[in-house]
Formats: sequence, C-alpha cells, structure tokens
Amino acid sequence: MNLPANVSTARLPASYEAAKAALAECVRIDECKDWADKAEALASYARQADDETLMKQAIRVRDRAIRRAGELLKQIEPATGAHLKSAGGHTLSRKQAASDAGMSRHQMHTALRVANVPASDFEAQVESDKPPTLSALASQGIKPKPRQPVPLNGRSPDDFNKCLHFLGDMEHVVKLLEAFRLDVIAPALTDDERTKARGLVSRIDAAADRIATRI
Repeated sequence: MNLPANVSTARLPASYEAAKAALAECVRIDECKDWADKAEALASYARQADDETLMKQAIRVRDRAIRRAGELLKQIEPATGAHLKSAGGHTLSRKQAASDAGMSRHQMHTALRVANVPASDFEAQVESDKPPTLSALASQGIKPKPRQPVPLNGRSPDDFNKCLHFLGDMEHVVKLLEAFRLDVIAPALTDDERTKARGLVSRIDAAADRIATRI
C-alpha cells in the first residue's frame, strides 16, 4: 500500500527513541507544531491501514510535540511576552507567538494544558498501551481558578450559611408571589377558595411583619 503524499513526506525519524530525543531538543514552537501535524497525518494513515503499532507511535509523537510546544509557550509570560523577542527585537505575547507558529487559539490552550500535566503522569499515559487523546490529556492540565475567600464579617461559617439560605428562601417566596397571574386566577376562585386565600394572605402579612420588625 502506498503512503499518501502528506505522510510519505513527513520525515519523522524511523526510530521512536530518535523522535523523542529530537522533540526534546526543539526550541521553536512552529517546529513542534510541524511535528504534531505530521504525526497526526501518520496516525490517520495508520488507522486506515489498520497498523495499530504505527498508529500508537504516531500518537505518542504527536502528544510529545504538543507538550513541547506548550512548554515553550509557558516560557513566555502571559500578556507581556517578556521572555521572547521576535527577529526585529520586539517582545511577543504568548498568543502572538502561538499565532506566528501557525497555532490556533484552541491549539495554544491545548498545548499549555498538556504541558501542565505532571511529567511522570504524562510519561505513564503516553507510553501506555493505549496513548490518550489530546483532549483527554488537556483536560488533566486545566488549573482551577483559586477560590476567593467568602467575607464572613465576623460570623461563624454556620451563621453565614444560615443567613445565605434565609435570603435565598426569601427571594424564592417573593418570585413565587410576583409570578401569580391574579387577572386569570381571581375570577376563577370559588367563595370558599377566596376565603382560604384571604386567610393565607393574612398569614403572609403577619410573617412579613414579624420579619420586618426583627431585621
């Protein structure tokens, strides 16, 4: 079976170990992307040719290439680009450096997230019998935003929680009352139902007065 043109010209090292070593030496983001693109093409061909060994090796090369691109991008400070200069001496932002290398915004974020995965975890998964997809690796590298401390204003967490629920329940009751279609409901009420409704309104008024006098 002949290889498709984009695969036959991929020029990936025949030895996987040689590919790993070459990728580790990559210092340009565009070079990493080129490796990833060619490895992806090779993996696609291997699937069609039903060559599982070749497919796994190509996926491993792709994952490593994307991780290396992410490692290089992480060397650039977000927004400032203080650690990377263009050929003209201008500082580049992380986003601009990725764009110049031909990476989309999604590819940039994927690379950064894959680079966030601890090295030992990455190695174990990539070298496993079933190398993970890029999305699976990237999901592991998402860093949760730090939670802002809740201002308790001198209260205990339990008291704060009770107050939070109190206000939430009050808002819920108000929304229910405001949502009543009285123009539709009132004319349909029987005399007994009107009497019961007025009694309930009295109870609502009494409860509202009790709350208003205590807060």
